[in-house]
Amino acid sequence: MKRPNLCHQNISRRTFVTGAAAGAALAGISGGAGARERQSVLNGEAVHTLRGNRFDLNIGYTPVNFTGRDRTAVTVNGGLPGPILRWKEGETVTLNVANHLAHDSSIHWHGIILPSDMDGVPGLSFAGIQPGGSYRYQFELNQSGTYWYHSHSDFQEQQGLYGAIVIDPAEPDPVAYDRDYVVLLSDWSDESPHDIYANLKAEGHFYNRRRRTAGDLWDEIRAKGVAQTWRDRKMWNEMRMSDRDISDVTGYTYTFLMNGQTPDANWTALFQRGEKVRLRFINASAMSIFDLRIPGLKMTVVASDGQNIEPVSVDEFRIGVAETYDVIVEPDGDSAYTLFAQTIDRSGFARGTLTPDPALQAAVPAMDYAPVLTHRDMGMGHGAHGDGGSHKMDGMDSAGSTDGRKDHSRHAGHNMEPMGGMDETDHSQHSGMTDSALHNRASEQYSLHGGRPGLGGMQGVWFTDALGRAGHGSNSSIVHLPSEFGYGVDMRSSMPGDGLHDPGIGLRDHANRYGRRVLTYADIRNLTPTRDQREPSRELQLHLTGNMERYMWSMDGIKFDDAQPLMLKFGERIRITLVNDTMMTHPIHLHGMWSELETGDGDFIPRKHTVIVQPGSKISYLVTADAYGRWAYHCHLLYHMPGMFREVRVV
Repeated sequence: MKRPNLCHQNISRRTFVTGAAAGAALAGISGGAGARERQSVLNGEAVHTLRGNRFDLNIGYTPVNFTGRDRTAVTVNGGLPGPILRWKEGETVTLNVANHLAHDSSIHWHGIILPSDMDGVPGLSFAGIQPGGSYRYQFELNQSGTYWYHSHSDFQEQQGLYGAIVIDPAEPDPVAYDRDYVVLLSDWSDESPHDIYANLKAEGHFYNRRRRTAGDLWDEIRAKGVAQTWRDRKMWNEMRMSDRDISDVTGYTYTFLMNGQTPDANWTALFQRGEKVRLRFINASAMSIFDLRIPGLKMTVVASDGQNIEPVSVDEFRIGVAETYDVIVEPDGDSAYTLFAQTIDRSGFARGTLTPDPALQAAVPAMDYAPVLTHRDMGMGHGAHGDGGSHKMDGMDSAGSTDGRKDHSRHAGHNMEPMGGMDETDHSQHSGMTDSALHNRASEQYSLHGGRPGLGGMQGVWFTDALGRAGHGSNSSIVHLPSEFGYGVDMRSSMPGDGLHDPGIGLRDHANRYGRRVLTYADIRNLTPTRDQREPSRELQLHLTGNMERYMWSMDGIKFDDAQPLMLKFGERIRITLVNDTMMTHPIHLHGMWSELETGDGDFIPRKHTVIVQPGSKISYLVTADAYGRWAYHCHLLYHMPGMFREVRVV
């Protein structure tokens, strides 16, 4: 099968705007056919809004300068980000996209439910847009909310090809507000994305500048003593892992942008006294997960991934790559506020200002402490061990060599009773068995096809019996298929933690430490009742896997090039349980269908298009296979995507 294409300090604002305008002239492009207007902000001239139902979008090269160095971005209509597309629910939109690049390109409409051939994924939806060519997208809008678009070709998303979508509801909006801003977060590097990827392949920790130093070692010895420090360091070294490996690509090379503006350029939005302001946050980054807060302001979260939810008042929330959150804020009329989005590894931040007066700015807060991975993030499943790695990890299986089975067998005899089903203990009892034998053994207990062999293909592990109630998550045992026991997998979570109530690494103690309420997925409850009330008929368990040292990513230990499609029957209701067997946080995106997150309330299940899976954790959601065709299903971290990717085929 043909491999789909994948998809990507400071200078003054004037310089950037000049660059964008020059780029548009260079490419000979103009705005779309829809009415063109500016977002009502003080210095957001680079972001335009196009309204209507017919649009001309031109993909081209645009010179930019974010860091004092001239670079070339890949943009839509000459802007980085591209124009905000403002649509109306119930209308049919037509988008004529022309490719002025020297390479194939594409645009994927992220989160929009549409026919497969309009989804914009080369190799699955269509052939892509060739240089000098164009493609007409046309589809009906059956939803409202905040979404975004981006290239699904090569690494063009990293180079700037993305923008926001806002769909106004056909009926009166249940959310009341006076002013409305898109706040789009992204990451920019002066390095070529191909060079970034090559650096990661050569050394997975290439951009990690937080690795332990001699000073750190001394601090540990003083805190824990020589013996314990020695044991901890030995353990991490044997696993060839770093407890500070939070982000693959960091502020070492990235400049973090808010609506295309650097922190120093300070994107600024205005409000008037007494106004309710709606902020539509979109994480359009290639690789950066942000923790967002507005010091001095409570945020009422009213929508997640474009879907209205019951309002939740928080001080802070994590926004994974490709997620969107809408919040309402009610700022005091006499103060300015900083919109502060620090990266998950605290290597940098994006920043903007919400103010009643252009002369007012708020202080920019210091970043929070940088987190360190613990047992909990390795699938130990118990927060009590989250002590920075002071205990031997009996419950975690780390290959640490090119032969995962050998390492695995070393755990034989460990007491791991909490793991049910075919867990790590079970595997250790099979030491000496071949992968084929293990595969056959697994097949005896679990169907690889969910009882529907006619659908064909190796498709993870399917359960059909004793499925938990819809909306309440999975009861199934953790099963590691034989395909996970190879050089491409360096860790397997035997007791994955709770991915629902956990705000995530670096946020867990913010309530006690800073007095902040942090949003978790367990807080999200859909505003309207669950549409499909059926119980799932099958459950698919998929493992997010990788070898971090070799920078290899996969699902169930199988990279995309070697994987068969996941086959779904049109109309069926299934559960997908994702188990994260890695130390990284993965935002997983299913195209074409909603991922209905099981938060414990089956009557008001929230619908999402992208779901964060915490390290060493699991999470479940329901899917109604109501869209024929071939769909992409992948981690949205751009450099994970080549391996951590599946085709979902609804037949």
